[in-house]
Amino acid sequence: MARAIVKSAEDRELAIPAASDFQAIPGQGVQALVQERRLAVGGPNLLASRGVVTPAPLRNFADEAAAQGQSAVFLVEGTRALAAFAVADAIRPESREAVQRLHDAGIEVVMLTGDTRAVAESVARQLGIDSAYAQVLPGEKAATIEAIQATGKRVAMVGDGVNDAPALVTADVGVAIGAGTDVAVEAGDIVLVRSDPRDVPRIIALSRATYRKMIQNLWWAAGYNIVAIPLAAGVLHARGVVLSPAVGAVLMSLSTIIVAINAQLLRRVRL
Repeated sequence: MARAIVKSAEDRELAIPAASDFQAIPGQGVQALVQERRLAVGGPNLLASRGVVTPAPLRNFADEAAAQGQSAVFLVEGTRALAAFAVADAIRPESREAVQRLHDAGIEVVMLTGDTRAVAESVARQLGIDSAYAQVLPGEKAATIEAIQATGKRVAMVGDGVNDAPALVTADVGVAIGAGTDVAVEAGDIVLVRSDPRDVPRIIALSRATYRKMIQNLWWAAGYNIVAIPLAAGVLHARGVVLSPAVGAVLMSLSTIIVAINAQLLRRVRL
């Protein structure tokens, strides 16, 4: 967000004064000393924590931005809001495909975001997301996942930031984006090498296909042994059916080959 605001200022050839004593405020924003003035930049949580009263023009600006799926970020000094910036995430085309593929697989999609309710609902509508939790503080993400789990659902969490690490650990399956922070990568059960949301439905499809192969191979191995071991023991010897050790060894090797070939068929699974 800072890069976007700075780029916008540079495009307008605006001078950007130096900042010192920079501090990040978890879940709220940032603050620094600029030209001997203590300024802070953040969203609704910052305004609420400082009791900032937003002037009507800035409120209207924020409402118009939210209606367009944009987040309003405020410049604050003390308890006064001096300015507001509209910042929007560019929705990647592959995100819509990822959500659609998850729905096709029968999976509910939920979004956790620190943005306002209006922005969250706008993005959710555009992507077809089932439900969105807005203005979620970093420390509340794990609690939100626990609340969803309490309804009897299994949760897979996808995240890439430091704030996502507790939620990744809390979820039944934590999926970390490889291009994200080291903390998130360490907390995830699965690490995606690329920053492509379509890899999420791919790994689910691969997991389901792998599970099916495991069941098939277990049934084949169990079925073979249920039949072959009694024959090798001479159960049907009285009827003239005898399985010699040499034939048994050949069939055992054949069983192993069949299981291996069946496992190799995973290469043909379309992800």
